[in-house]
Parts: sequence; C-alpha cells; structure tokens
Amino acid sequence: MPKPSPRVRVHAPARLHLGFIDISGTFGRRFGSIGVAIDDIATRLSLWPSREPRAAGPSAEKALAILEKIEAALSLPGSATVEIESAIPEHVGLGSGTQMALALGSAIIRAYGLPLTPRDLAPLIERGARSGIGLASFEQGGLIVDGGRGPETLSPPVVARLPVPEDWRFILVFDSRGQGLHGKQEIDAFQTLPPFPEQDAARLSHLILMQTLPALAEQRLETFGAGIAEIQRSVGDYFAPAQGGRFTSPGVAAALDWLATQGAVGIGQSSWGPTGFCLVASELEARRLAAAAANRNIAAHLDFRIARPRNRGADVTLAIAAPEPASLQA
Repeated sequence: MPKPSPRVRVHAPARLHLGFIDISGTFGRRFGSIGVAIDDIATRLSLWPSREPRAAGPSAEKALAILEKIEAALSLPGSATVEIESAIPEHVGLGSGTQMALALGSAIIRAYGLPLTPRDLAPLIERGARSGIGLASFEQGGLIVDGGRGPETLSPPVVARLPVPEDWRFILVFDSRGQGLHGKQEIDAFQTLPPFPEQDAARLSHLILMQTLPALAEQRLETFGAGIAEIQRSVGDYFAPAQGGRFTSPGVAAALDWLATQGAVGIGQSSWGPTGFCLVASELEARRLAAAAANRNIAAHLDFRIARPRNRGADVTLAIAAPEPASLQA
C-alpha cells in the first residue's frame, strides 16, 4: 500500500485593519499600521502533497493561483491538494488574500518539511507589501502595531503587540452591495492621493503610543475606543477622495452612527471596506445592539455579525491525508 501523505489543517483568522500611521514616510518608513485579529471569521483548509495543484471549496480558484505562485517561489518537487472548508469573504476589508496565502504557504511548509516560517514566505509571495497586520495576525493574534516599510524592509516588523480583553466584542457591519478597492484600483489610489500630512502622522503616532496602547493595557474600553475612532477619522478623511467618503458604504456609516448613539465605541472601517466595525464591552451587549440595528430601516442591505478578539495566531496541525474527494478542482 502507498504511504499516506501528511495532511495539514490550518485555521487562519480574519483581521481588522484599524488604520495607517504614516502613509508617506515622514521619517523614512512608509505606512505603519494598527490592527487586530478576530475569531469567528476565518479561512479553514486541509492540504496534502500531490503531483498537480487541485482545490475544492470556497475561493478554490484563488487558492489554485496562490498554490502555483508558492510552487514557483519555493521550487517545490511537487504540488498540493487543498480542501477549503471556509474562506474569509474577498475584498471586504478582512484580509482574505493574505490569510489564504499564509494558510496555504504554512501548510505546504509543514507538509514538505521545509525550514521556513510564514514571515520567510510572505515577501516571496508578495504579501505584506504595505501592512504587516495580516502577517502578524497569522503569527500571533492580538492587537498589533507594525513599524512600516524602510528602504530594506522585507516584511513590516511588529513593534507592539497586546492581548485584547476576552470579554470585548466587535460588531461588524457588512454591505452586500459592493466591495472595497483592491488590485489595480488600490495601487492607483495610493499613487494619486496627495502626501499624508506630517502633522497628522505625528499626531497619530502620539495618539497610539500615549492613549490607545496604554488604554488597552489597562482595559479601558472607552478610552481605547476613542483612540481608534480618532485614527479612523484621520485616515478615513485622507482616503475619502478615493473611496467616496470617510466610509465606502453610506449604509454602513449610517448604521455605525446609530450604534455610536447606543454606546458603541471604536467606530471605523477596516481597510478599504465596505466592512465597518465598532466595539462593546460584552457578548450580551453586542447581541442586543446588533439585533436592534438589524431591525432599523437603514439595514436593508446590511448584515451584522459579532466577532471575538483572537489573542493567538493561526492553528496549523498535522494529521494523515484521507482519500481525495472527486470534487477537487484542477
């Protein structure tokens, strides 16, 4: 009988991108980001070595394209078969592409026994070009601040990481009518927007260091939320010409405005959206507010979900491969 192939299972969490710090690079390092890993929305897949790349499940076509890029980058002697149980929704601001790439790459590293880490792999497959939040969420979870890109940076380094209180909950607001900027649109936006004001970069740096991070360390929800909302206002106004306003979706903006009147804090949009978010102190409060928001007239095209903070990185576990399903896409 043929020897069973190693089967690797990966659970890669979604992330919220809470804002950039210095997009234009006042001190020689561009971007710099703050973000947080979340549970309840994730890419979950199984992978094992095979002669040809094959995939089944949600986002299978994207997975195949990423597999081929990984094979070329690592000069693999073979390929892989992947079954995708769930995938983070694409182009809504939750880091779907990076998490799929890191999940597949980490599974291949484990299955083939390669002496690499996800951080080694990321620049080879063109991940972490601007923000390091997706990579750091995959590595360790929690709330992360990355130090942006210097002239010789391969992946933005993590300069701060703190756990988020387990009781806190994010309310996510999805708009089914559109997607955020991605691909060429995103590249064009960064090239055409004006320089990010130096005074705004200085203010955001001060705000993160002396309000947002200390408030999180002391578990002060309202102060932490006020810091996140201020970061979001500054960055949202900067990106407004490219995305049509501080928020990509007017419906999401209206829902978040109402949630703020009900006591939610940390109002913002993840990356280019259209997904918005806010923060409350407990699961019970999150359920109450999400249900109330969903019953309002503004919610016709909106979906409200509750997400827990995730204070650990991706789960990568080794098992034994089962027989291949007939539904796999080559």
